[in-house]
Amino acid sequence: MCLRSTAFLKIVFLLPAVLLSASCGTLSGLRKPEPGIPVVRVARKPVEVQIHTIGELRPVQTAMIVAPPAGAMLQIVDIVKTGTPVKAGDVVVSFDPSEQEYNLEQSRSQLEEAEQQLTKMKADQAVRVAQERVSLLRAQSAVRRAELKVKGNDLLSGIEAKKNLMDLEEAKRRLQQVQRDIQSRASSDAADLAVQNVARTKAMLGIKMAQQFIDTMTCRAPINGIVVLGQNPEALMSASGGITITSDTEIPEFRQGDQTYSGRPIAQIQDVGKTEIAAKVIETDRGSLEPGQPVDVVVDSKPLKTYKGKIKTLAEQASNTDDQFNVMDYLEALSTRSFAAVFEVDPQGDSLNLGVSARVTIAGKHVGEVLSLPRQALHQKEGKPVVYLRGKNGWEAREVRVKFLTEGRAVIEGLAEGTEVALVNPERLPNKTAGKTGTLTSILGAAK
Repeated sequence: MCLRSTAFLKIVFLLPAVLLSASCGTLSGLRKPEPGIPVVRVARKPVEVQIHTIGELRPVQTAMIVAPPAGAMLQIVDIVKTGTPVKAGDVVVSFDPSEQEYNLEQSRSQLEEAEQQLTKMKADQAVRVAQERVSLLRAQSAVRRAELKVKGNDLLSGIEAKKNLMDLEEAKRRLQQVQRDIQSRASSDAADLAVQNVARTKAMLGIKMAQQFIDTMTCRAPINGIVVLGQNPEALMSASGGITITSDTEIPEFRQGDQTYSGRPIAQIQDVGKTEIAAKVIETDRGSLEPGQPVDVVVDSKPLKTYKGKIKTLAEQASNTDDQFNVMDYLEALSTRSFAAVFEVDPQGDSLNLGVSARVTIAGKHVGEVLSLPRQALHQKEGKPVVYLRGKNGWEAREVRVKFLTEGRAVIEGLAEGTEVALVNPERLPNKTAGKTGTLTSILGAAK
């Protein structure tokens, strides 16, 4: 009995040791987690799609005021300041009209001279017409007398009769000459009058144009709004005629006494009664957006209040990469194209500052039970969205199809539920080969 008890106790004490040894042998066959690389699993659950973007608050309607086409340098004699509220018809800027006033007086003088010349010419022509009528009557009378003499040739000698016939022919010739002279001088007088009328019309046109130029020297606001003055680079011109500019902030605004050229933008009138937000949305979000969808807007100048709005317009064509300003913008535009979007916003009676940043949140589609993972686990390689899976030789990139993107989740296809993926890019860790991954860590910069 004692021997059996002793054997039983040995078995009881040795069994945990055997189990522990077997367990350790089993665990030794598993892959140890690689230090420094957090992982996450693909989950199936409902996802609420919310799209976020940042834009700039701008007026719906603007009007530009440019220097009038006077054909020479213009000098500003009066101009309102930036930020001045104006109504339609209010004077915004006035230019010196002295040169145009001189042209107006000169044209008026030319008109008076042309009218006097025209009056004198008409009087001279009237006197000449009267004289020509007298000459015509005399020529006609001479022909009549010659005809009466010819009728008495039967009672005269042959020589006298022949002389009377010659006198008749001479009288008729003079009458014809007088008639031709009268007709020629009438055509010449009409031409002279036409030339003088052209000079008069030219002077009248000069008066009209000069008056129009004088009227355009005063520029008025075409709409209600706030005045924003333009910049005058000519104010920085040196004596040698060169301009040196290191930043836009160095260029002063137009002010009283400045000179400018015709057609130069002087000021802009911004209608602050209606505002909108100009922004961009990426191509993965464009498919779930439509004009008219409601949005929530938070303006940086008033961060504690949320304004309501809606999508006004959405571009049908992606933005051109040639319009990007730096290398990072260019690379991001190559990997994720963006579409221009305009959002209407209701200021709710508040005075919103134009040009400030605004954060727009758009409630997209509600997606049911779908496969998703954190956006940080989605990376870019050779221009395609990929995730990194554990393989026999380490982490391997696998391409996936992105259906939707939210602020924190990415709805994907191409992976099974529960698949373990790296939360960071293993190829960017120290002592790792970078391969051909793109410049951006995440296709949307979520892991910056």
